[in-house]
Amino acid sequence: MRRTHYNGEIRKSNVGEEVELVGWVSNTRKLGAIQFIDLRDNTGIIQLAIDDSSKVPDVRNEYVISVKGKIRAKEVPNPKLATGEVEVEVKELKVINKAETTPFIIADKTDALEDTRLNYRYLDIRRPVILDNLRKRAAIVKCCHEYFDERRFLEVETPYMNLSSPEGAKEYLVPSRVHPGCFYALDQSPQIFKQLLMIGGVERYYQIARCFRDEDLRSDRQPEFTQIDVEMSFMDQDQILEIGEGLYKKIWKDVLGIDIKTPFRRIDYWDAMDIYGSDKPDTRFDMKIVDLLDILEGTEFHGFDGAKFIKGIVIPSYASSLSRKRMDELQLEAKKFNLKGYMSLKMGENGLEGSFLKFLNEEKIQSLIERTNIKSGDALIFASSSSRRDIDLGLGALRTMFAKELNLIKPGTYDFLWVVNFPMFTRVDEEGKEYVAEHHPFTRPRDEDLKYLDSDPEKVLAYAYDIVINGYEAGGGTLRIYDHDTQAKIFKILGLSDEDVRRKFGWFIDAFKYGCPPHGGFGLGLDRLAMIICGTDNIRDVEAFPKNLQAVDPMSKAPNKVSQEQLDILHIQIKED
Repeated sequence: MRRTHYNGEIRKSNVGEEVELVGWVSNTRKLGAIQFIDLRDNTGIIQLAIDDSSKVPDVRNEYVISVKGKIRAKEVPNPKLATGEVEVEVKELKVINKAETTPFIIADKTDALEDTRLNYRYLDIRRPVILDNLRKRAAIVKCCHEYFDERRFLEVETPYMNLSSPEGAKEYLVPSRVHPGCFYALDQSPQIFKQLLMIGGVERYYQIARCFRDEDLRSDRQPEFTQIDVEMSFMDQDQILEIGEGLYKKIWKDVLGIDIKTPFRRIDYWDAMDIYGSDKPDTRFDMKIVDLLDILEGTEFHGFDGAKFIKGIVIPSYASSLSRKRMDELQLEAKKFNLKGYMSLKMGENGLEGSFLKFLNEEKIQSLIERTNIKSGDALIFASSSSRRDIDLGLGALRTMFAKELNLIKPGTYDFLWVVNFPMFTRVDEEGKEYVAEHHPFTRPRDEDLKYLDSDPEKVLAYAYDIVINGYEAGGGTLRIYDHDTQAKIFKILGLSDEDVRRKFGWFIDAFKYGCPPHGGFGLGLDRLAMIICGTDNIRDVEAFPKNLQAVDPMSKAPNKVSQEQLDILHIQIKED
């Protein structure tokens, strides 16, 4: 068993060469006395030809075999295969290992349910599409090492097990055997440690970091994930974003062979929300949100009574599809975002049509047409809300839904942008007395907004930025607070007492007493990045052994119960429901 070539790399230039190959049987078929076998390894498939099938041992799909033979040109090439111009004339075939019938076909296209594939993930990985995804993911990691190493960044590993601290999501706790009743927390990110590295004088740090968050899962989220984590001292926001853009440029060139233009566009947070209805806007299609408050307020339509915001979107060429049934379906979507007065109009050959027109005079109708730029065959949907965030998010969700329904997004395109100038705080009560940090409590406020910290925290914007690709938040970061007085004010606004700060962050805050440099950085989601590059919308397609939507590994059956002996060692008692 001495392999001389990889199956997927054999070409017409190899004709006449003697080869020894190994792999899995992907398919087998007979044509008269000749038997053909498709032999697969991790590089691809090569066709084997045995001119006398009577001499072939029993060979079935997924058997592991080795062969000796000679490369010859095919009489009829197969353009669908990279090796389609050649085949191997087999002289010797040996079965290395047999295989039972697999629970699903090992091919790119399969009708197997996802949990079935995850249950037999080691078989699923044999599918070329999954193997290629893992290969591209590895190529991204290689790009990161090359890019940062060339720029004097130091790769440093930080602890997985840390002190519990609030970072926005629930933590996974690890009980300590030697300290009964005490727990570590699996790090949600290396945030605190990488800031300490800056105080420690590292100046330029990066890490391919494993992170853990106990939160509800979805197609682009896993409980454990990998982050490309970066931090820099003595650099401003523009310089940090330039470093990020350079990394993306290298990844797209090296992995996909695509040149992307830099610098990326930048859009302010509230512009992104007001125009696209999302802080991670997909701008590969138009369909912008339009402010209609000045036109529609003051009408006799009671659905808009007391409205602070009235906005709408034009759906191109949708007038004929906007039936009463469809409007009822959209009403249900609108209710999820507390949208009120949800209405629609259509543009016909003779002008706007719809029951809402009875509330408008000719001047308002004309203003509505001019403001929305609605064309014949288009539909306009609009609604009101007392919350700017609610109406933006609601119309933004509908905008994305219609783009997919109408196929407005051109496949194979990539849209890069930075969302910048995020709010520093989010208000969590109507009276404006309670706030939470939009990013984390160490985010640095913009210099020009420091004056609002005492008087009007909602006006404060931050040196915070997210990288958005095709409507996915692929990563983000901030400049960090590096002076004690500003940090103290932020903690006070967040309602943290001196005792709270000392208990939660004391060991971290103490480090700032010893000459903290200005610093900032970002974290990029490797899994989401690989997902975008591989052209899938399912993050489980780019991880070797992912969890399902219930945070369960169908293969290993984790999580699962442990023995009473293990619990006793850890001084843990299970509370029955």
